Amino acid sequence: MPAESQPLTSLKVGRTGTVTEIKVAPPNKSRLLEMGLLVGTTVELVRFAPLGDPVEIKVRGYNLTLRKSEAEQILVKMSS
Repeated sequence: MPAESQPLTSLKVGRTGTVTEIKVAPPNKSRLLEMGLLVGTTVELVRFAPLGDPVEIKVRGYNLTLRKSEAEQILVKMSS
């Protein structure tokens, strides 16, 4: 698997990755940080909605739903 960071949406369903960078706009970034989505946090891609948006992830033991446009701006390093 590639070692470089990739968008969260590039994970396959059921796979995990570690957040390396969050490029979301400041107002939305603050909201994500408050919900525990921080650099260094392990996330799991749970599923995509039927039309691909939104994206559901598991972070810190709970499920979180993000807009696909936001998920694409969260970079992760895939776990092996």
